[in-house]
Amino acid sequence: MNSPPTHAPILIIDDHADIRLAMSMLLRSEGFSVVEAASPESACAIAASQAFSCALVDLNYTADTTSGHEGLALVARLRELAPGMAQVVMTAWGSIDLAVQAMHRGAADFIEKPWNRDRLLHTLRAQLNLHDVSEENRRLRAECALHRAGTDGVCMTESSAMRRVLELVDRIAAGDANVLVLGENGTGKSMLARDIHAHSPRALCPFIRVDMGSLPEARFMDDMFGDESWQRPGRFELAHRGSLVLEEISTIPVFQQVKLLRVLEEGELERHGSGLTRRVDVRVISTTNTDLEAAARASRFRLDLLYRLNAMQVRLPALRERQEDIIPLARHFLLRECRRLGRDAARLSPFAERAMRAYPWPGNIRELEHTIERAVLATTGGEIDLDALALQRQDDAPLLLDRITLPEAEELLIQQALERNDNNLQRAADALGISRQSLYRRLDKRRLKDPFESVE
Repeated sequence: MNSPPTHAPILIIDDHADIRLAMSMLLRSEGFSVVEAASPESACAIAASQAFSCALVDLNYTADTTSGHEGLALVARLRELAPGMAQVVMTAWGSIDLAVQAMHRGAADFIEKPWNRDRLLHTLRAQLNLHDVSEENRRLRAECALHRAGTDGVCMTESSAMRRVLELVDRIAAGDANVLVLGENGTGKSMLARDIHAHSPRALCPFIRVDMGSLPEARFMDDMFGDESWQRPGRFELAHRGSLVLEEISTIPVFQQVKLLRVLEEGELERHGSGLTRRVDVRVISTTNTDLEAAARASRFRLDLLYRLNAMQVRLPALRERQEDIIPLARHFLLRECRRLGRDAARLSPFAERAMRAYPWPGNIRELEHTIERAVLATTGGEIDLDALALQRQDDAPLLLDRITLPEAEELLIQQALERNDNNLQRAADALGISRQSLYRRLDKRRLKDPFESVE
């Protein structure tokens, strides 16, 4: 017995019980799951409440045993109820005209009764394979849609620095020139590249990314330009009519950089092992955290390649340069993480928000995102406090006190002194250079005294 892949059940629709029984026994012996329906009405009711991979639909029922009109109407109705379900029609009164009518109403294939066992199984398996391909295509389209929608993090902004970037991106996206995206690690360069593609006339065409830093030298030619012996297209061919993102472009060795010049200049390439020239239409978006002009002066990057990649340039500001965006981004990541975990929405405590504004975020948006994810997991209640954030102390980076108000700075210094001294008020007061009574007054003024009344 064959071992068919796992599929949703097959719906057998026929008003003759012996035919349903014979077909069910045959299909179950081949490992298929089946459900039976004795009339068009029951078939519609079942199809409306359960998912099926395929339906075997008889064309004649009690009202009219020869014309096939009931069956054709049923095919059309099932098409409305379950558009993703394949339908194979069957009748003992088959004709080319009836088959064509059934196809027009949504049937995928046609068999005659009494059926040929091999023909029936071959038809069913072909339809199930097509069903699998269709489902996979639908899933990939949904993933692409999610990816396109996933750029809101980097583009969520209240800062003037980032608004200027987005205005520039809007202008760039409408064109067709290659783009170089600069920025520190974690600033969202790849997400911005996706945003450029999503807002360009190429948005419905492929969006292909390749991390040049992790691409082995031995695979560079095959991966980028394809391999004829395996009939495998390269990244440039896969991105035809779309966008190709070359991440960390500065990591390409100099001797391989020259191999990109021709396809960037003329849009032509040959697969490895082939002399056939292929033309591609690709917009290249490169990203890097390296000063490529300095690399070119040091002979580590070809200047002619830089000119071809750098037709348009976007520099993403570090998160510390868009301080107004820290809290909106944090709230966005917090809401998203709570939804992902199926938890009620949490909020950031006022003190946690002040600490986040003062933190330098050397890892930029990526560090902020991971900090929120960690804080949500570490918190059981509805409020994220400073302890849950677990911000790393920057020994070589002073607190950014110029970004918060004087009362906020005072609260932050008091809180940190208490944390360093295990909430011991006398030691915290000594560390702050004030008396214990003065510390009490400040805590009382800010209504922070209660949590520490039990300590010394």
